[in-house]
Amino acid sequence: MAIEQRVFKTAQHALPYLLATPTAGPDEPLPLVVFLHGAKDRGDDLSKLLAWGFPKLVSEAATLPYYWLALQIPLDTTWPQWQAELFALIDQLAATHAIDTGRVILSGFSLGAAGTWEIGSQHADRFAALVAVSGRLPETVGEGGLSKLVDTPVWVFHGGQDDKAPAAGAQAAVDTLNALGGNARFTLIADGDHFIAEAAFGDPALQQWLLEQSVQAVAA
Repeated sequence: MAIEQRVFKTAQHALPYLLATPTAGPDEPLPLVVFLHGAKDRGDDLSKLLAWGFPKLVSEAATLPYYWLALQIPLDTTWPQWQAELFALIDQLAATHAIDTGRVILSGFSLGAAGTWEIGSQHADRFAALVAVSGRLPETVGEGGLSKLVDTPVWVFHGGQDDKAPAAGAQAAVDTLNALGGNARFTLIADGDHFIAEAAFGDPALQQWLLEQSVQAVAA
């Protein structure tokens, strides 16, 4: 699957990003899956993203049923610092591509999973669903932030042998969200360590689930 390497320019910054478009020209708008990378892939070298994980899966896929976006943020920064630029890029792409803005899904790995929780809880109206892989729930989110996600489907994946972000924390976040009335699911990859991105994002059940999510479906 061909992935374009582009640069998103603002008045202050030039941020690299990857964009993949659906295999066939859509007859109607299609979903957009946004991916937030982990800490080790920060910088200005997109080849780091393409080497593994969700970007690698997309690049090797024979077909792609949705738009896919991965912005790259600078070293020593975190995702909430760049949410204005992320939303500006999403809006720009939605204006120039056949993207269904009611089917935008935010996903992330590790640092990007934490960013998914934080940005997703602050802007729940912007996303049809969230996917968090190998990530901690930021303390800044907490139960108050989770309460804003009760109408947003969430799928969390975690490795049972993760020594960087123990699985118990991810399970607790899912349990808390569901206790609040949310719709969250938890998949434990029992023998997986921290780096389970390809196993998680390559899960056929997840890929089907991504296509089923929409703001309209949640509202219904």
